[in-house]
Amino acid sequence: MKNIIYIILIMGLFGCSEDYLDRSSLTSIAENNFWETEADAQLGINGIYAQFQGSNLYGGNLNTTTAFPLFDTMGDNAYNQFEFEGGARYMEGTLDPTDGFFNGIWTGLYSGIGRANVAIEEIGEMTEAQISETTKNQLIGQARLLRALSYFNLAVYYGDVPLITKYQTLEEAYVPKNTYAEVTAQIVEDLQFAIANLPESYPTDLYGYATKGAALGLLARVQLYNKVYDGEFGVLNLTNQLMSLGYALHPNYGELFTEAGERSPEVVFSIRFLRGPEANNGETFSSTFLGTPKVSSRPMPNMVNDYYCTDGLPITQSPLYNNNNKGRNRDPRANASVYFAGDIFLTDLNRVFPGNGPTGFGQRKYIRQSADAEGNAVFGEGSQDFYVMRYADVLLMRAEALMETGDLNGAAALVNQVRDRVGMPAVDDVEGTNLSQDEMRTIVRHERRVELAFEGLRFIDLKRWGIMAEAFQRAASDPVGPYSPVYQGDKSETFPIPQNELDVNKNLVQNPAWN
Repeated sequence: MKNIIYIILIMGLFGCSEDYLDRSSLTSIAENNFWETEADAQLGINGIYAQFQGSNLYGGNLNTTTAFPLFDTMGDNAYNQFEFEGGARYMEGTLDPTDGFFNGIWTGLYSGIGRANVAIEEIGEMTEAQISETTKNQLIGQARLLRALSYFNLAVYYGDVPLITKYQTLEEAYVPKNTYAEVTAQIVEDLQFAIANLPESYPTDLYGYATKGAALGLLARVQLYNKVYDGEFGVLNLTNQLMSLGYALHPNYGELFTEAGERSPEVVFSIRFLRGPEANNGETFSSTFLGTPKVSSRPMPNMVNDYYCTDGLPITQSPLYNNNNKGRNRDPRANASVYFAGDIFLTDLNRVFPGNGPTGFGQRKYIRQSADAEGNAVFGEGSQDFYVMRYADVLLMRAEALMETGDLNGAAALVNQVRDRVGMPAVDDVEGTNLSQDEMRTIVRHERRVELAFEGLRFIDLKRWGIMAEAFQRAASDPVGPYSPVYQGDKSETFPIPQNELDVNKNLVQNPAWN
C-alpha cells in the first residue's frame, strides 16, 4: 500500500534521538551502519514512540483533523463545533472515504506498525555481543505492544484490515484484508509477549516507556472489548495482576490531567510530549483559544447532566441541584472536566466563560488554563502527556468484568474506590443493596462515562455495549444547533478504508457498510 511503503525507509524511521522526547536530526544514519549496538536498538524503539506523537494520532489539534484525544466527539459526550475536523460530520453521516480524517488515522497507525515491524526484525537478529538477551526482549516487547495498540485501534474502527507483521518490499505491499479474528489473535500474541518480557518499571530517566502494567492493561482492554472475562488471559486475571504492581488513584482528580499529574502512580501508560528549545514534539490536544474554551470539543448537555450531585443522586432527583448554577453541588469530576457559565477559563487573563457556544459548556479536562512559564500562549504547542491507560480505567474494566460474570458485590466495591477518590457516596449508600445485574450494569456504565469523559474512550465503550444508536439519539435530542446526528447502522460504528488506499491497492475491498 502506498501509505505504508515509505515507513521502511531508514531516514524516515528514526527521526529521534536516545530520548524519544528529543527528536534531533540523525542525517548521519544509514541502513548499513545501523542496528549494530544497543543504543541503535533503543533509537529504533524511540522512532516507534515518536510516530504516536503525531497530530493525526495522539498529538491532537486545535483546528485541524480530529485525532484520538477528540474521539469523544463521535458519540454523545461532546460536539465538534469545527465540523470540518471530522467528528461532527461523522455523526451527521456526511463524510466519505476520500476524507482526510479517515486517511490520517489509517496512515498514522500503519506507519507505527511499519516502524515496529522493522525494529522487531532487526533487533531480533542482533547477537548477544551486540545486545543482551534480556534487553533485546524488553525492546522487542515495547515494539510489539505499540504494534498491538495500533492494530487494536484499526480493528475497532476499521474492522477487517491488512495484517502486516514484517518488513515489506514494494512487491509485497499490495496485500488484502485479514479478518477481525486474525488481527485480534496477533494483538493478543503481541501483548502476551510484552507481558512476559517488559519490566514493571524503569529508572526515573526512562520514565514513559511501556511496562508490564501497560501490556496487562492494554490486553485487558482488548479482552473486555471482545468479552473475554475468564481464563489466564481474561480481563479478571489480567487486571488482578496489574493491581498488584503498585498503581494507585491520584488524590486530586483535576490535577491529574495537568503536567503536575503526569508522573502520578495512576498513569499506567502515556504518550509523552515535551515542547521546548531542545525538543520538537509538543502537542496541541491541550491547546485552546483566548476568546473561548476549545471549540473542537464542546461538552454536550446530556453528558453534563449525567454528572450526579454530591449526594449521589441525578440532577432530576437531587434537592441540591440548582439550574441557575449548574456546577454547584455536583460530582467534583464535573467541575474538573467542564467549564460552566461564570467559570474562569484563562487564569492568567482572568477571562470568564459566559456559557456561550452551541452547547453552553466548555471542556476543562486536559485543557491548558494559562500561558506557560516561558510565556507561550495557550493556542500553541504544549507538553501535556496523553494517558492511553490509567488505573481508574483498570478498576472499572475489572468492575465491568465482575458484573458481567455475576459478582455484583465485587463490581460495587471497585466503583466505590473510584467514587471515594472524589468524595462521592458509595453504591450501598445511594443505589442500595441487593441490586440486579441490570442495575449494576447501569451503575458501572455510568461510572465509566463520568470518570473517563473526554479521554477518547466513549466510542469504544458505546460500540462494545451495543448502544451506539441510543447515543446518537441522545446527541440528536440535545438543544445543539445546527447539528443533526443520524445513526446509519454499521456505517456509524466503523470507518471506511481510505479511498486512496483502494485506488493504489486493488487487493483491498471497501468495508461493507461503506460500499
